Amino acid sequence: MKKIDVAALGELLIDFTASGDSSQGNPLFEANPGGAPCNVLSMLQNLGNNTAFIGKVGRDFFGNMLKTRVEVQGVDTSGLVMDDLVHTTLAFVNKLPNGDRDFSFYRKPGADMMLTVEEVNENADLIRNADIFHLGTLSMTDEPARGATKRAVEIAKNSGALISFDPNYRQPLWDSVDSALQAMKYGFENCDILKISDNEIELFTGCTDILEGAKKIKEEYSIPIVFATLGPDGSIALYKDMVVKRDGFKNPDTIETTGAGDTFCACAIDYIHRNGLDDLSKEGLYECLTFANAAASIITTRKGALSVMPSKEEVIEFIKSRK
Repeated sequence: MKKIDVAALGELLIDFTASGDSSQGNPLFEANPGGAPCNVLSMLQNLGNNTAFIGKVGRDFFGNMLKTRVEVQGVDTSGLVMDDLVHTTLAFVNKLPNGDRDFSFYRKPGADMMLTVEEVNENADLIRNADIFHLGTLSMTDEPARGATKRAVEIAKNSGALISFDPNYRQPLWDSVDSALQAMKYGFENCDILKISDNEIELFTGCTDILEGAKKIKEEYSIPIVFATLGPDGSIALYKDMVVKRDGFKNPDTIETTGAGDTFCACAIDYIHRNGLDDLSKEGLYECLTFANAAASIITTRKGALSVMPSKEEVIEFIKSRK
């Protein structure tokens, strides 16, 4: 088996994105491939990495579509399991007047929840051959996927892989906030690279000062590097005693923010994969944040994420155009 730069486990689903109204006044939705872990892998492929995905979709129209789209992006899908009984998870994403998103999920159950420990064990070589293993919390909302996720982390740790974690909190999918906080805590306890949003920091720590909250998480869980995203206001990197901040790229062409955090996360993972965690500089982290913010800004101008991630060249040209 060839060396894998980044393997990820988690949800792969359809994001139905609002696309105006029909001639009869009915809302129209576009079926976009989605799911945070695979969005991350898609962008990592664009940045020149070899990636592999472990997860489950239904053996149905949407599941077949997702498998094809992920393969088109170049992601190894040998760890993608097709479920004969449970349908592919669906999410309807509606943009609110303030620019935020409202999610409605069809996942009681959804195929992504049904991944088992045995199926992870069958695909363990994908994890063992990876430099970095990436996960979120949505594979920990329910069993059997919760146990499967923890088994994958165990394999990754035993193989010496770095662990990357993005909570990607989606309130409707949790039976309680406490359950979500426990999953976040598990991720913090096991990760080497953390990407976390401002609202997740506030939820977990109760701190309205995002930098203070990010420092609290980093120190309490001894996480080597923390990337905190601030929406349109940019991002912060916390590494050793350094705090590096980069303003965001306000984009007049923004239509919706689905996938922006995943795009940013992929760029951060790519930077760590190329540079390691031992001797990072303020200048290098500033460049990392600049690139990641720019890539995230570009994806906000497109519907969906997985199939429309920007190329490295696009991001570089975008940054040049803003200087």
